[in-house]
Amino acid sequence: QVQLVESGGGLVQPGGSLRLSCAASGSIFRINVMGWYRQAPGKQRELVALISSGDTATYVDSVKGRFTISRDNAKNTVYLQMNSLKPEDTAVYYCYFKGGLSSSWGQGTQVTVSS
Repeated sequence: QVQLVESGGGLVQPGGSLRLSCAASGSIFRINVMGWYRQAPGKQRELVALISSGDTATYVDSVKGRFTISRDNAKNTVYLQMNSLKPEDTAVYYCYFKGGLSSSWGQGTQVTVSS
């Protein structure tokens, strides 16, 4: 079982930046994928970005060029740097881990983009 603890959400004005962090602990399979999903009110949860333990990253089209995902394998931590935030980025952001036969979700952190 892998536990995920997220931090870094909050309220930011349009055009601003936030950085999310997610630390994993527990039985972590060395080859894994970590990343972020988000869910806005009344909408389905959607993929934002994923990064493999080999540093291969993938993004949803709507965040390409604005968000950057990275990870520190020594700390089992994944980061999401979010720049040029838009009101439509407002959502609960969930950290995700998949490795071996195990997958886990974080508790979610609220990101609100509003003036």
